[in-house]
Amino acid sequence: MQKAIFLDRDGVINVDKAYVYKVEDFEFCNGIFEALSHFQKLGYLLIIVTNQSGIGRGYYREEDFQTLSRWMRKELLDANIKLDAIYHCPHDPEANCTCRKPKSGMFEEAIKTFDIDVKSSWMIGDKTSDIEAAKGAKIENTIFLGEDQNSGAKYCVNLVLDTIDLIQY
Repeated sequence: MQKAIFLDRDGVINVDKAYVYKVEDFEFCNGIFEALSHFQKLGYLLIIVTNQSGIGRGYYREEDFQTLSRWMRKELLDANIKLDAIYHCPHDPEANCTCRKPKSGMFEEAIKTFDIDVKSSWMIGDKTSDIEAAKGAKIENTIFLGEDQNSGAKYCVNLVLDTIDLIQY
């Protein structure tokens, strides 16, 4: 079995500017390269799980999301960071799908595909729905980025770089 770091995209990987789908609007969060490099060196798979309701709402297309994802992967690869997978929910909130966080469908698919040990894995998110989805998939090691002490997460930090102090092995 493998261990993984699950990461939300908007607000964790990149600055959340609401419905980011263009390269020119994408801005990596401070410290994300250092954090991802640290996790990768510890042997974690790096898996993004992201709600992208802008697709379902018609704000942008699946193709736009895929184009941005390819660009983001290349930028990370240029820094010797390999994303193992990107899972996304393209549905709007009213679709009642099984993949949209706080449901755990994206996590369950990744766990099955990569034979992930949930006890050794982590979720880093900036919304309570990220934490709820991880817990629904039996991932108890959760980190909330931000001020919400009521997020339900095991840990709460202000900066993505602070996660390095929590995830040491």
